[in-house]
Amino acid sequence: MKIAPIYRELKKYPDAFSPTIVHTGQHYDKNMSDNFFRDLEIPEPDVYLGSGSGTHAEQTGRVMVGIEKVCMNEKPDWIVVVGDVNSTMASAIAASKLCIPVAHVEAGLRSGDKTMPEEINRIVTDAISNLLLTPSKDADENLLKEGHPRDRINRVGNVMIDSLEFIKSKVLLADSYRQLSLEPQGYALMTLHRPSNVDNPELLKQIFDKIILFSENLKIIFPVHPRTKLTLGKNGILTHEKYKNIRFVDPLGYLDFINVMMHSKFVITDSGGIQEETTYLGIPCLTLRNTTERPVTITEGTNELVSIDTIDFFINKIQQGLWKKGQMIEFWDGKASARIAEQLS
Repeated sequence: MKIAPIYRELKKYPDAFSPTIVHTGQHYDKNMSDNFFRDLEIPEPDVYLGSGSGTHAEQTGRVMVGIEKVCMNEKPDWIVVVGDVNSTMASAIAASKLCIPVAHVEAGLRSGDKTMPEEINRIVTDAISNLLLTPSKDADENLLKEGHPRDRINRVGNVMIDSLEFIKSKVLLADSYRQLSLEPQGYALMTLHRPSNVDNPELLKQIFDKIILFSENLKIIFPVHPRTKLTLGKNGILTHEKYKNIRFVDPLGYLDFINVMMHSKFVITDSGGIQEETTYLGIPCLTLRNTTERPVTITEGTNELVSIDTIDFFINKIQQGLWKKGQMIEFWDGKASARIAEQLS
């Protein structure tokens, strides 16, 4: 979602750029990966590392070894990394050690919670990046507080919105939600995948027990992440009669997911990107986490942080029509990738 608009923009200028897509394989579910490439109309990766699953150290190490070989063969002028996954940090470290400049797209985001692996990835990547491409004002401020030189910080906006704008016309024509036998505003969409929520079977059961209180009058559609499915299977949630009003479906492609999201009444998630997408689309979002690295989605958008104890309060606010409307965030205009290309030229 973040690479696609950048790749398309760079391809507009063949005299200036020759981009190579490297798929690290960290997100190793083939169906999910292929769907995104198809929906966002980008070609097959030039290089596939196939790093696969494993511990954080194992994933990071395999990506570093693979990226180092790619860098030595390709001798790129820039390595562009996006987001905050292990691949982001690993690629940045490998490139930096070869003295290849690193541009970090989505730099400066901070949750303040170092128990999140993504927070470590963000901090390390920003520390060694030559170009810090930020999505919002708070990200600029975080970097300046940490002592990053101002001339390395460039606010370009949110590339996630570029992808949304690119696919929006197709999303509006799709009927993905109807294929799931849903009616507009007649359901909520839920996604959970963070270890803090899904690795503990008892905690996950508590979350579902709270959610089913609202599933009698409002369907809950839950595309099940591969990581989450393992825990759901262990504690019987997938087959238990008590949870029959929660629809467990396979992971959706990007187009289908956005279509289902656009017609939902609200979204429950622990994802980072969904906080941004719902803000842009004006959809109420309940983020089941203690912290967020995207506070602008709360202060200016439609997002709120919730816990198991408070989620019912916020759902009631939505159902009573009392949710905040949010506003357009500066530079979330579908043109972030053009600004990135300008910075790389």
